[in-house]
Amino acid sequence: MKNSFKIILISGLLLVSLNSCKKEDLNLLPTNDVTAETVYATAAGYKTGLVKLYASYGLTSSQGSDASEIGGLNSGFADFLRLFWTSQELTTDEAICAWGDTGIPELDNSTWATDNQFLRGLYSRSILQITLCNEFLRESTADKLASRNITGTAASDIAKYRAEARFLRAYQYWVLMDGFGNPPFVTEDDAIGKVAPKQITRTALFSYIESELKAIEGELVDARQNEYGRADKAADWSLLARLYLNAQVYTGTAKYTEAITYSSKVIAAGYSLKANYLDLFKADNNVNNTENILTINYDGVNGTNYGGTTFLINAAINADMTPASYGVPNGGWGGNRTRQNLPALFPNTTGSTDKRGTFFGTKSTVDEIGVFTDGLRVTKFKNVTSAGITPASLNGTFSSLDFALFRLAEQYLIYGEAVARGGSGGSAAQALIYVNALRTRAYSNTSGNVVAAALTTDFYLDERARELYWEGHRRTDLVRYGKFTGSTYLWPFKGGVKAGTNVPAYRNIYPIPAADLIANPNLVQNTGY
Repeated sequence: MKNSFKIILISGLLLVSLNSCKKEDLNLLPTNDVTAETVYATAAGYKTGLVKLYASYGLTSSQGSDASEIGGLNSGFADFLRLFWTSQELTTDEAICAWGDTGIPELDNSTWATDNQFLRGLYSRSILQITLCNEFLRESTADKLASRNITGTAASDIAKYRAEARFLRAYQYWVLMDGFGNPPFVTEDDAIGKVAPKQITRTALFSYIESELKAIEGELVDARQNEYGRADKAADWSLLARLYLNAQVYTGTAKYTEAITYSSKVIAAGYSLKANYLDLFKADNNVNNTENILTINYDGVNGTNYGGTTFLINAAINADMTPASYGVPNGGWGGNRTRQNLPALFPNTTGSTDKRGTFFGTKSTVDEIGVFTDGLRVTKFKNVTSAGITPASLNGTFSSLDFALFRLAEQYLIYGEAVARGGSGGSAAQALIYVNALRTRAYSNTSGNVVAAALTTDFYLDERARELYWEGHRRTDLVRYGKFTGSTYLWPFKGGVKAGTNVPAYRNIYPIPAADLIANPNLVQNTGY
């Protein structure tokens, strides 16, 4: 799948809307002949169309790294992971950014407004990727395949592609439900451009995502049997487990038993922990990695952009940190670092005890947001291999490190927290085995292992931070624990005050972007904004 990015860059815009033709010429093909009829004329065209869906996670545009498919957002900001990470980490106790770009200080200070460009960018990116999935699904029905004389094994393969497209769409609807609560809702059954999309409630969207993931479970390729970087049954189970862990937030009804059921399915599927924790975040993490379940794939030469893991690495280091040792000899942007709450969860900040706690710097406290050296730097992600080799990189800046959307360690922690919260079908004894497997890896021995009495719900929040920090989980976790807003848990500049202060509860979800409210009269703003 790494080579698939080359395919998508050569292909350009694979799917175009016929709405771009003049009204009186709707029965004519556009002059460039790039239509659904030409793209999907063969079985190979469907594979290329599927690549487009995956590549849209790792690229800002099919027109190249300097282009953006998100209106009003420059290409450097338009990558899905960069936008998602910003919404999940920069607004929490795990990260803060020194840059003054429009919209970033408001995220640092928990004071975002309805026109924040990064939140609007994430919202728009998710809707774009849902739109691409809808188009693929419209073009891959049994009737469409029959009309194009695609039958037999090719048709069976495309049926699996459809299941993957539905999974990718469900994942993006989860992003919108988790972050924005009540987004517009469109499927392949809705006419394009005829009627403004209706708004769906968070509870109804939860039910839709749940039903979609269950419906495609039997149609996806078996766990660990698909091409690298493509969704399979384990990815489906992983998203269901995450969905159920947060069900009480989304719907008001807890589903911890279901979280145990689906995390257990993933755990039983044959995955295993990678021996060295930090190797999960190096440029050869696509090789013999039995822990990652689904990744966004990046290539530092082909399909480059200033988001993704290029952003994670470069924004967390500066020239004083020897960028070459991070695999980006011409990089280092000096922006993101931690607030002091995160390193305080580790026995030290050098990684000499708990190998997961690898930080750089001497000042853990953040007194000035705009000073990069206020707060420790995260050195978790590197564009070097586990053998210390730097892969080829365009301009010595871009990363080939893949990013895990789901990995086994998260499923261990979902299982344990769901047990601690009263879910059935699991046991505290088994949860302890899973937790101590993570801690044995982290400490390289059993010295960091805990006893059963330690496995409180609060323990799991802290352990998730130690294991999963900067991987795009923290905002969701803090909301689930009732700590993202309010004043019971504070971090520097929460609420715009250096010592931290109360944040109103309505900020547990983000606003519907003002521009979409203006464009779509069916939408109602989330309460409080």
